[in-house]
Amino acid sequence: MNNPASNANETLTAAARSLRNVRMMPIGSKSQALRRAHFWGKLSKAVIAVGAVMIGAGIVGAIIDGIGFWGVMITVIVGAAAAYLMMRYPEMPMPTIESLRQTDLATLAGKTEIWLEAQRPALPAPAVTLMQGIGLRLDQLAPQLQTLDEHDPAAREVRKLVGEHLPELINGYKKIPDSLKNKEYAGKTPVQQLVDGLKTIDREIETMTGQISRGELDKLAVRGRYLEMRYDDPGANGRVV
Repeated sequence: MNNPASNANETLTAAARSLRNVRMMPIGSKSQALRRAHFWGKLSKAVIAVGAVMIGAGIVGAIIDGIGFWGVMITVIVGAAAAYLMMRYPEMPMPTIESLRQTDLATLAGKTEIWLEAQRPALPAPAVTLMQGIGLRLDQLAPQLQTLDEHDPAAREVRKLVGEHLPELINGYKKIPDSLKNKEYAGKTPVQQLVDGLKTIDREIETMTGQISRGELDKLAVRGRYLEMRYDDPGANGRVV
């Protein structure tokens, strides 16, 4: 007879595994593009390394009139080891808050998506759902960023929103003890504040995308100052405290 407790544990384990798999899905196409580029870069290095081993074996064989069975085996082993190392290392670097503040505009959306994807296991379900929408917003923003100069004030405002305000909101929530995350503070629980903050950022990314596409960069700068005041005020809605 099956043990009910054992069955329950297996069910919970399977559910946790399924949830973890769902959470690890990419939230946007730009993060997928960066991962693909990293993979193909490693694959090309692996092909070059294997090719170098084969050429080296051919040269040695030409000098000593053949490398023989053991030479072939050694060549295969060395080639396989080289391919493994090239595909295994280096791992794709995980973006940090500091690197998001400094990254180029061309990869800002994708790297922000990768950073967000890594935060999902620590966030409540409503926030994870909103994060999927933010991923789509970042995909829409990415082409518009190509039209901005790195030193443009509008670029600075975008970088503040997705490279500072968004990570600070999530990190602020993560620092709160689990026992306090569902207790009200200033009329809202930290979970509610996090969700409201993500909704605000989602809307702001959409607004910024439209303003950049229409060339309304002055409005974008004004919007940036509004956000700065909103997030610098500890009592403002949308900030996790």
